[in-house]
Amino acid sequence: MKIGTYALANNVFVAPMAGVTDRPFRMLCKALGAGYAVSEMVTSRRDLWDTLKTSRRANHEGEAEPIAVQIAGTDARMMADAAAYNIDRGAQIVDINMGCPAKKVCNKWAGSALMQDETLALQIVEAVVAVCSPRNVPVTLKMRTGWAQEHKNAVVIARAAEGAGVQMVTVHGRTREQGYKGFAEYDTIAEVKTWLRIPVVANGDIDSPEKVRDVLAYTGADAVMLGRVAQGRPWIFREVTHFMATGTHLAPPLVVEVKRLLVDHLLDHYSLYGAFTGVRSARKHIGWYVKSLPGGEAFRAAMNLLEDADAQLLAVAAFFDSLGGQMDRIPLAGNERAGLVPGLKQYENIEESAA
Repeated sequence: MKIGTYALANNVFVAPMAGVTDRPFRMLCKALGAGYAVSEMVTSRRDLWDTLKTSRRANHEGEAEPIAVQIAGTDARMMADAAAYNIDRGAQIVDINMGCPAKKVCNKWAGSALMQDETLALQIVEAVVAVCSPRNVPVTLKMRTGWAQEHKNAVVIARAAEGAGVQMVTVHGRTREQGYKGFAEYDTIAEVKTWLRIPVVANGDIDSPEKVRDVLAYTGADAVMLGRVAQGRPWIFREVTHFMATGTHLAPPLVVEVKRLLVDHLLDHYSLYGAFTGVRSARKHIGWYVKSLPGGEAFRAAMNLLEDADAQLLAVAAFFDSLGGQMDRIPLAGNERAGLVPGLKQYENIEESAA
């Protein structure tokens, strides 16, 4: 799988998620088997480029190539300028956001709201490609199936984007109207794939190795993007890639390994955000890691009261040390056995994960 001249390690990607896929999280997911990761969306508003929030989102120090940055906005010229700004700061691939369903984004006609105005959407694509192409920077597009159930225009926009020079399209199998409710559908993604020659990536409700296999087979997509399932479970990428290569499952990670992963994640998180902001913004990550573990909810409530980085680290280490006295491995998440293909003997051949 390639995007432009960039060869990717595999076809299992990290979806861009605002407030989640910062540099520490992307680096962790890549280290655990993700073939590609896209940054949180960066605004096209020039007046916000010098803010601390944007500077953190544009930080790629130590990140493995290719560096992919998602930009969001509603004006073609501003989006082109944002592409150039991020290329100057290390972006090697620029992704256009037409998929975010958040009200604060869509109320400004950015994100998936752009799908309501096909003319403007194409103008933005053309302007961004015009800036990126001379610099050999591929442009990709992430979108939804449409704005509403009765207005699914993903095929129309995807075809126009390909004609304008976009080199990969990702489709989340929901409309903007759905947000994250209901279930993702894959028929639209399959239809987009039948019309395009460039790679198509499937996204939405893909939460297990079996679901990856089945969605790829059903849609004909070239790759998948995993989002919410990776929150607190970044090792999902090595589980998926192992399963796709061998048909067998890795055993869940050892408790001692997850402790090390989380501590290292926190240290990198503090280095980006500083101790004060880092402690507070790390709470959601810690909560995701411990959510399904014995005593996890009580620990999360107590941990959320801590305001010191050292205290937070010590609390996390102590929690996993106590957990290690009860079990060797992290238990399987509930959805790992749900919705699988009938007749498949799950976990018949489980291989050990590296400690």
